[in-house]
Amino acid sequence: MQPLIVILGPTATGKTEVGILLAERWNGEIISADSSAVYRGLDIGSAKPTPEERRRVRFHLIDVADPDEVFTAARFRELALEAIADIQARGKRVFIVGGTGLYIRVLLHGFSLAPPPADPEIRARWKKEVERVGAPALHERLKQIDPIAAARIHPNDAVRITRALEVYEMTGVPISQWQYQAHAELPALKFGLTMPRELLYRRIDQRVDKMIEQGMLQEVQRLLEKGYNPEQPALKGLGYRHLIGYILGRVGWDEAVRLWKRDTRRFAKRQITWFRKEPGVQWIDASQGSERTAQLIDSLLVQQGGSNDAKVD
Repeated sequence: MQPLIVILGPTATGKTEVGILLAERWNGEIISADSSAVYRGLDIGSAKPTPEERRRVRFHLIDVADPDEVFTAARFRELALEAIADIQARGKRVFIVGGTGLYIRVLLHGFSLAPPPADPEIRARWKKEVERVGAPALHERLKQIDPIAAARIHPNDAVRITRALEVYEMTGVPISQWQYQAHAELPALKFGLTMPRELLYRRIDQRVDKMIEQGMLQEVQRLLEKGYNPEQPALKGLGYRHLIGYILGRVGWDEAVRLWKRDTRRFAKRQITWFRKEPGVQWIDASQGSERTAQLIDSLLVQQGGSNDAKVD
């Protein structure tokens, strides 16, 4: 099995374009590791590849779920493994490109690592639920999804109960399986894109402005008009929740955009922290542009990835 080629990093570092350039050179196809791009209708806000980009390179795991579906990391791993088998059976190289660290971790390492750290929004929601119904009621819910963990946790232990519930919500895998289930790790060559913080933040602000110009507000309005609940996880993503707040009259336009940019910068910081803990990542300065970044990774692939008869020179 040829190693997977993983292009990861924070938002707005140019991962998609770099991945396309490399996939073209290495006769590859791309599996998107983006938790928003899996949803149909979330196009602008998830920065999905354009139709022209999809003509250049085939993408997988884009538009595979409706916004009201529950799509977990475990489901991502299942579909990604199917796509990997299909791509490799056709003699092509597999590129994993995206910024959802949990998806990449679960795909490459299975459930052999510790469960992911808490998501602040999910944790806050479960804390409110404890206050609303009490720990024993949540313990009963836990019994339904993870009886092994429930048997070990006291019905009044709100902290451990909510931790188990949030892990299941984030990944679709019970915390007891994270602790005891192991999978063989997939071989991978991992490249992380980075750039000076000031440049990254400027690119984030520009990206938000571009999404607005492309019709992000109209995209959000269409989703609401189709009847999708604003409380669905899919619509809690960056940009979507901010513009929903504007549409519902909770905040003004300027404030919605300001918060969108601020929260995206904070998200990028969390991505950087997450990926710094991923073993074996080779970090590349992407501030020189996508073409130069792809050239640098291409040279490293030649050195480390061995010969590839399918490579296009």
